[in-house]
Parts: sequence; C-alpha cells; structure tokens
Amino acid sequence: MDRSGIFAGDDPFAIARGWLAEAEAQEPNDPNAIALATVDADGLPNVRMVLLKEIETDAFVFYTNYGSQKGREIAASGKAAFVLHWKSLRRQIRVRGTVSREDGPQADAYFASRSLKSRLGAWASRQSEPLSSREALMAEAARVAIAKGANPPRPANWGGFRLHPVEIEFWADGAFRLHDRFRWRRTDVAEDWQITRLNP
Repeated sequence: MDRSGIFAGDDPFAIARGWLAEAEAQEPNDPNAIALATVDADGLPNVRMVLLKEIETDAFVFYTNYGSQKGREIAASGKAAFVLHWKSLRRQIRVRGTVSREDGPQADAYFASRSLKSRLGAWASRQSEPLSSREALMAEAARVAIAKGANPPRPANWGGFRLHPVEIEFWADGAFRLHDRFRWRRTDVAEDWQITRLNP
C-alpha cells in the first residue's frame, strides 16, 4: 500500500499533528476548529464547532462546559466523533472513539492560560440553558468578575474531554473527485491499528 508524501508513517497522531501544523500556517482563522458530533438520548445527532487544544500521543483533547448539551451527551454515551477540515489545504481528518474527562491539573493549567474575560465567561455562562437576554448574561459576567477577582479558579463544571479514537480517516482532495483516503481502525484502544486505503 503506497502511503508516501502527506500520508507517510504508521502513527496517525503524528500525521494529524503534521497536518495541523501545516494548516496553522495556511488557515486564516481557527485551524484547530473541529465539528464535534454527539448523540442525544434518542440517538438524534448534534454537531457544533469547538476548538481542538491538543493532539496527544494517543488522544485528542478539547475543553467545554460539562453541563452543556455536548457535555451531557458525551457523559451519557461515552462516545463522540469529529472532523477537522481545511479548505486551504483541501484535506480533512475524521475521528471517532470513546471519550473520558480531563478534569485534573492539565485542565487547571489550560484554564489558567485563557484570557481573564474567557475565564470569567466560563463562570458566568450556563451553557445551553435558556437565557432571557444578552443584558442578563453581561450582568452575570460583571457579578462574577467582582466575586471571583483577577484570578478565578477553574469551575467544577468546566474542563476537558479526551477522545480516544478507534477510527481515524485522512482525506486529501484528488483530481476529478478521485480523492485519497486512508483509514486507521481498531476495535479497542489497546489494539494495533489496521490501515486501509478507501475508495473516494
């Protein structure tokens, strides 16, 4: 199986990091934006954009409010999927797998690295819940700023999720819609990857 060039290597996380690094030099806005998919209790899908914050040696990490709809759906199913798409590179990466929380020192460190206004916003927003007005949200943010000060700690309901993939697919645009697709798949995160070239 020919996997030279941008598909070279057996470690899909290394390939993903390489593609993301290329995108960071090309994409004008949020090259780490992922379309994150979850399902509700009835199996109806939901998808929204969030920012991927780290590609680890064996997982992908993003952060959110655990009480949000996506947080609740991930907690209920333990599974999620996402796609990274870069129009400028004409490439995408699809990922599916199981999800665990990251709510320890790593989450604390990332929260502390965010701007003060973003940290206060995490305290003020009851994400996905009904909101009477923007004015009410801004008033809550002002109240939180007074109460929490200049160095607010990470809220207990805010932290990371680590997606451990069982499937990663790399896609690159090809002439005449004859794209290149390679899928890394395993039935369990402890198993070795099986790599397959797919029809476009």
